[in-house]
Amino acid sequence: MNDAVSKLILVDDHPMLRKGVRQLVELEDDMQVIGEAGNGREAIELAQQLEADLILLDLSMKGMDGIETLRQMRDAGIGCRIVVFTVSDESSDMVAAFKAGADGYLLKDMDPEELVTRIRDACVGKMVLSHELTEVLAKAFRDNARREQDTGYDSLTRREKEILRMLAAGLSNKMVGRELDIVEATVKVHVKHLLKKLGLRSRVEAAVWAVEHHKN
Repeated sequence: MNDAVSKLILVDDHPMLRKGVRQLVELEDDMQVIGEAGNGREAIELAQQLEADLILLDLSMKGMDGIETLRQMRDAGIGCRIVVFTVSDESSDMVAAFKAGADGYLLKDMDPEELVTRIRDACVGKMVLSHELTEVLAKAFRDNARREQDTGYDSLTRREKEILRMLAAGLSNKMVGRELDIVEATVKVHVKHLLKKLGLRSRVEAAVWAVEHHKN
């Protein structure tokens, strides 16, 4: 199979939804569904057996829910992109998903064309979020934000500000490293430092904060 083809695993306890997404994805030349799971346990086993580029993960499943599935996947060392695909627009669910290691959060009622675009973006390393959720997520982070963030921005180095802008554009650590011609481990160190200075807990918070404060 061509290396340019992104490999997906679909995780949802509704077979009809999985079938619909599979049919949508299979219309594209650069994406292919390589596995499906109907619950969290199956999903974790499948993700360990197959080398996927992206896992599209339902939030509300019987038994082990999406957040716990996501958490256990990350604990098991599964490093591929994982995007939550759900009907829930609750800020608490979004925050929990990103804390557990999600790379994106998409709503199931989005247009098929937009879904394909977002899946493709996620496969190449971008953070994806349904448009209508950006402000909801920003407010959730803002409500928990520390007051010293604005002063913290002034204390960032030129390189840290540069990386912050790239995070706001949705670039992964690997993509940032390529853009700046530095190794991924160095990017992680810079991200860790800028998060500490801004009083933020995750790269997603940093991205949303930067967009909200026009630092991108």
